[in-house]
Amino acid sequence: MPKLEFNEQEIRDVIDSVVERTFNMDYPWDWPGGVAFYGITEAYKATGKSEYMDRLKDWIDQELEDGLPRLTVNASSIGHIMLSMHEYTEDEKYLNIAIEMAEYLIHDAEKFDDDVLQHTVNGDKYTFPEQAWVDTMFMAGYFLLRIGKLLDREDFFDFGLKQYHGHEKFLQDDATNLYYHGWDNIAGTNMSGIFWARGNSWAAITMARALEFVEVQHPSYMIIDGSLRDQQSALVRLQNDSGLWSTVLLNPDSYDELSGSCGIAASLLVRGKLYNKYIQKSIAGVLKNIKEDGSVMNVSAGTAVMNNQEGYEKVPAKRVQGWGQGLALVFLASLLEQRNIS
Repeated sequence: MPKLEFNEQEIRDVIDSVVERTFNMDYPWDWPGGVAFYGITEAYKATGKSEYMDRLKDWIDQELEDGLPRLTVNASSIGHIMLSMHEYTEDEKYLNIAIEMAEYLIHDAEKFDDDVLQHTVNGDKYTFPEQAWVDTMFMAGYFLLRIGKLLDREDFFDFGLKQYHGHEKFLQDDATNLYYHGWDNIAGTNMSGIFWARGNSWAAITMARALEFVEVQHPSYMIIDGSLRDQQSALVRLQNDSGLWSTVLLNPDSYDELSGSCGIAASLLVRGKLYNKYIQKSIAGVLKNIKEDGSVMNVSAGTAVMNNQEGYEKVPAKRVQGWGQGLALVFLASLLEQRNIS
């Protein structure tokens, strides 16, 4: 397979502009900021630019002036930032907050079946009884693996693995190997049954990063690796000529969606050079959709499990979104780091 070709300085310059644009947006303590700022921590690791973390620290400290906000499954994505900030500053207060968030997920968050986390978000208006959404794999599952590994806490780590295995059980389709957006345990259905690009990217990037933490001798390694392998094999065959993926994966006439494309492309790096020809196409496709000021364009808005395919296709993709900024940074930073582990 050909070696990836890109201008490293160009990628660094684009990362810098995306980071700047990201900081010029306003975020509550919730998953949009969690994903956006996770991308910034990845950008710091890839570039070594401490100013990224210094600005992020300012945001965190201002948010914490009023105490720790209400905890939810989706808002647990902020835990990723706490772990990175603790590593950067060695200040225990950030680690203690991350521990509190992990304890919440294990002991207090709503669950069903064999401890699968019920999808919860900020605001009492939105409740999803006994529903598993693929987002949780990144927001909570991956966070629990990170903190479990860091602290050698088997309870955190094993509960994180339960999220991987539970979501695979309910969301990965045996026929296509793609991941559904959600599962309703009460109805016993995948609701609208759509294979959504960003949803598949949550699963793919989460599993790819898990393989960096789970020892190959652990039974979960082969479970996760097999799920990801089959999913990626399906996904690369759905890549459009643009180097991107359609928001409804099985409908190439639906619009190209940037956040999902970035997460999927980043996950492919875990396979060494196997998927370089697809990643190469993605580099060009992603860069074409990032404006000079760092705005990542053509990112679908926040998306519930929609009622039907048309619902997904009509989700607007006009505005700059935190998750688009963050996942673009994940992909660009991964290119610089070449996160291959095979």
